[in-house]
Amino acid sequence: MLLETRELVKSTREAFGDTLIELGKANENIFVMDADLSESTKTNKFAARFPERFLNMGISEQNMMGTAAGLALSGKIPIVSTFAVFATMRAGEQVRTSIAYPNLNVKIIVTHSGLSVGTAGATHFCEEDLAIMRSLPNMVVIAPADALETDLAVRAAVEYKGPVYIRLGRGEAPVIYKELDYEIGKAITLCEGKDVTIIATGIMVGRALEAARKLKTLNVEARVIDMHTIKPIDKEAILKAVEETKGIITLEDHNVIGGLGSAVAEVVAEEGKARVKRLGIPDVFCAIAKPDQLWDYYGMSVNNICDLALSLINSD
Repeated sequence: MLLETRELVKSTREAFGDTLIELGKANENIFVMDADLSESTKTNKFAARFPERFLNMGISEQNMMGTAAGLALSGKIPIVSTFAVFATMRAGEQVRTSIAYPNLNVKIIVTHSGLSVGTAGATHFCEEDLAIMRSLPNMVVIAPADALETDLAVRAAVEYKGPVYIRLGRGEAPVIYKELDYEIGKAITLCEGKDVTIIATGIMVGRALEAARKLKTLNVEARVIDMHTIKPIDKEAILKAVEETKGIITLEDHNVIGGLGSAVAEVVAEEGKARVKRLGIPDVFCAIAKPDQLWDYYGMSVNNICDLALSLINSD
């Protein structure tokens, strides 16, 4: 299931575009909508193959969400795509009131999440989307780790009846899986460990695995969990980590407030007892640099993950 190297990389948004074509062949009820960003989101692949079922709504994300709601009420399966920041904030009210509130079968699949936009800066970064979307009743929230998981998550979202939000990045992601049994809401334990648990989501899963490999050279056994579904979150996997390891580190390309770290901490506070340390974007508007530089700068480097793991283990 798991690849032992990060040498292979593939873009999750390219995988998304390819999957749309396969889904379009199999189901004539699937419509794809975009807000004048189809080359960036890779929905242009679907547009070229099925132009009659592709709607470029222009730079009018709020209208796009309302139209998607109408399509869903007509029995279609609309897949809506744009940048994360525009889907969750510019069109936030329409997502909440027109899609989540009536529990409509709309799939919102976004790209350019977190700091993956790099030099585009704060106006295009999206470090708040998981917090926004997981607070909406009826909304399922997913962040795949690599291309294969993206393919399976999109397919699962189409099968699921109700609103789903999937966040993808911009650039290439390390290939984590060569095969995978995927289920919404069921976390994947990538490697076992008794000392510390690293729970990661999205692009950060690759860094979590790197940290686990480095910790192994220091005789530390780190459990790595791919928490691809932020809502509904896998409480069982979290509480198992509470019982079997000495602490939990969460790792996400998202503000530490309201995202994966908050979701894990809520489970632990209500149902378990463990130390939880959150790594992610601090509560700031971020600097401008390449994504890898930004992730390192804001404390998500492999070395910092390892240092935090060691501090948790040695704090008894």
